[in-house]
Amino acid sequence: MDGRVFDIGATTAVALRLFRAGVPALRSGPSAAHDNGNGSLMRVLPLALWHAGSDEQLVPDAHQQSCVTHGHLRAQVCCALYTLWARRVLSANVDPWKDATATLRSLYTNNPAALRELNGSLQPDDPPLGNGTGYVVDCLRTAREVLTAGCYEQVVRAAIRKGHDTDTTACVAGGIAGLRDGLRSIPERWRTSLRGREIYEPLLERLLARL
Repeated sequence: MDGRVFDIGATTAVALRLFRAGVPALRSGPSAAHDNGNGSLMRVLPLALWHAGSDEQLVPDAHQQSCVTHGHLRAQVCCALYTLWARRVLSANVDPWKDATATLRSLYTNNPAALRELNGSLQPDDPPLGNGTGYVVDCLRTAREVLTAGCYEQVVRAAIRKGHDTDTTACVAGGIAGLRDGLRSIPERWRTSLRGREIYEPLLERLLARL
């Protein structure tokens, strides 16, 4: 709001430079193994809310939105799993993570590279233990772990207490906690103190109108 940005993420910065140089948007995201930051995971939640298609249609769209800044397949798979997880939380599934994982495995039947990333790198069946770092897999694991802390506010505070990449971890975990607990679970003092309300409120209204 004041025209000053302290950080956009190293991988995102590289992607923007490539895009300005003429690289198509869907190929701008760096795709080396060390480029697996959590930036695309942090921003993917609105896709799960806005998307009106099937899971089969949602997954490739989640992949594509990641490619704009984070092109490695691992980051794409994390985004796909997160959107499926969010959908199932929103529909009050009994075990949303387990169901989302099973669905993604089924959808990756003909995509062995993505299936290897899911099973080998994400290891979604393991206990959710994370360190709150900017690595996309660790961010997703940490979000799962802190969801057991309690209500929305407790989840966000638990994410911050992990240290490291606190804002993104809290965003990823808070997104799921918000779907689980509802808007009123977010403390009013947090909602009313947000900057840029004139920007996000019209967008939020349009998004909610689709639900």
